[in-house]
Amino acid sequence: MLSKQQLNAYWMPFTANRDYKEAPRVVASAAGMYYRDQDGREILDGTAGLWCVPLGHSHPTIVKAVQEAIATLDYAPAFQMGHPAAFELAEQLIDYSDNKFGQVFYTNSGSESVDTAMKMVLAYHRARGEAQRTRFISRERGYHGVGFGGMSLGGLPANRKQFANLLGGVDYLPHTYNLEKNAYSRGIPEYGTHLADELDRIVALHDVSTIAAVIVEPLSGSAGVILPPKGYLKRLRELCDKHGILLIFDEVITGFGRMATPFASDFFDVTPDLMTTAKGLTNGVVPMGAVFSKAMIYETLLQSPAGIEFFHGYTYSGHPLACAAGLASLKVFKEEKVLEHAQSMTEYWEDALHSLKGLPHVIDLRNVGLIGAIELASIPGKVGARAMAVYKQAFAEGVLIRTTGDIIALSPPLVLEKKHIDDLFGKLADILKKTV
Repeated sequence: MLSKQQLNAYWMPFTANRDYKEAPRVVASAAGMYYRDQDGREILDGTAGLWCVPLGHSHPTIVKAVQEAIATLDYAPAFQMGHPAAFELAEQLIDYSDNKFGQVFYTNSGSESVDTAMKMVLAYHRARGEAQRTRFISRERGYHGVGFGGMSLGGLPANRKQFANLLGGVDYLPHTYNLEKNAYSRGIPEYGTHLADELDRIVALHDVSTIAAVIVEPLSGSAGVILPPKGYLKRLRELCDKHGILLIFDEVITGFGRMATPFASDFFDVTPDLMTTAKGLTNGVVPMGAVFSKAMIYETLLQSPAGIEFFHGYTYSGHPLACAAGLASLKVFKEEKVLEHAQSMTEYWEDALHSLKGLPHVIDLRNVGLIGAIELASIPGKVGARAMAVYKQAFAEGVLIRTTGDIIALSPPLVLEKKHIDDLFGKLADILKKTV
């Protein structure tokens, strides 16, 4: 067991530290669909870690690849030199995207991917002689990481209020959450497509010649699984093309199979100019992100004078271990037909989620792909308390879920079977019936 001194030494991220350290929840190992605590008790993973383990935990193909990689090449600088796996993975990622993009730029997290994409946008417009295009349009209730760039784009007040020095030059589209119109939708909701047209109003307000890019999550995960209405993303693409604005999809959560397609852009049949990724890229085994770029952006920057075309990068860009994990993950996706299996589970998943309708305090259920949300009515004056009570009880009963406010978000590994769905929703139903 952890000592009080050990618990105190670790300043935990996005955690109520005082509350947690009174009754710690600790996992010691993981395999397949389950974590195990220090006593060996199984905990069904209903969240794929933090949205980042689509292939299940400790997959032997990935474990072996990383073990071999660390014994071969532990580190290689990414500036002015490279190693074979970095180039091989980039080629395979482009292929995985069905060749809709031309290049990938490696980062180490979703936050770094967003900041990198912002820099690419600004450098691209400057290279085209439109350096005045510096404004970004994001969306209310959006989440784009915790760097000052991504935080400035984000539309979640709690993530911003402690930090004053945000970047200027950002405006926000309205979010697409509408409980009155879209509650209990199965899949993509009908109402709200017109909200994309707010981009025209923002363009008129700021002058189109100043606007660099629009960035949205195809599906807002951290805000509580907020889904785009039918046709919404296509309309955004049309308006960006109309105004000469780049479109960025933040696919850190939705990338690598979460919607039973390679990316959400495939699910919605909308291709952005840039796409930020991380999490599932390496199955969560080694930190890594990647920005997918249309060839036009890369090629425009290569028209600059001889020398470094893009003054940006990270010490661990394209780390050999991360590349090994990424290559192995793509191999598993292909050889084990993971996306096909995920697709076969989506209808059963949807039915199980919506079976919770009518339980105490449940006011909405949302789903798409292998993503689900259970929204609970808040206790007056105690927003988030009810969902947190469910979270703690679920963990005690052997199920890991995730909460944001009073929304329970679910995103299991894509390799789950019907028995796991039954166990997950069966336990949640029993807990919800008893929740105050």
